[in-house]
Amino acid sequence: MNIVELLLIAVGLSMDAFAVAVCKGLSMKKCTVKKAMLVGAWFGVFQGGMPLIGYFLGVQFKEIITSIDHWIAFILLGMIGGNMIREAFCEEETEYAVQQESLDMRTMFGLAIATSIDALAVGVTFAFLQVKIVPAVSFIGIVTFILSMIGVKVGNVFGEKYSKKAEIAGGVILILLGIKILLEHTGIL
Repeated sequence: MNIVELLLIAVGLSMDAFAVAVCKGLSMKKCTVKKAMLVGAWFGVFQGGMPLIGYFLGVQFKEIITSIDHWIAFILLGMIGGNMIREAFCEEETEYAVQQESLDMRTMFGLAIATSIDALAVGVTFAFLQVKIVPAVSFIGIVTFILSMIGVKVGNVFGEKYSKKAEIAGGVILILLGIKILLEHTGIL
C-alpha cells in the first residue's frame, strides 16, 4: 500500500471524527487549543488504535465485527445526537450541557468509539493486505488528530453566532451520520 492510498484511507476514516469534532466545537462557549487538542487526541488515538485491534483480530472475527459495527455506530451517534437536540430546547443549562463543555471521559469515550468502529474493519483488511501496521495506524491517528482539531475550531466559530440552532444542527448531523453508516453497511446506499 502506497502513501497516497494510505492518505485516502486516513482522510476517509477521519471524516466521521471531523464531523463529530465540529459538533463538539458547536457546544463550546470558548474554544482553546487545549480543548481542540483533547478532542483531537481522543479521536486520533481511537482512529489509530481500532485498526491496530482489527489487524490483530484478523480473519478470525471478520464476519462478526462487520455484521454489527454499523449498528453500534448508529445507536451511539443517535443517542448522543438526540441528547444534543433535547438540550437545545431546554431553557436552562443542564448537567449534560456542562458535560459537553467539559469534554468529560464518558462522552468522549462514546464519541471516539462511535466514530472509529469502522476503522476496526479496516484493520482486518490491513491484515489481509499485509500492511506495515505501525506506520499505517500512526499515520491514520495523526491525520485524524489534525482534522479533528480543525473541526472543533470550525464548529466553535459557527456555534458562537447561532448557538441554539447550531446545537440542533449538530444533533441532526450526528443522527444522520449514524443513519448513513447504517444504510451503507446494509447495502441500501
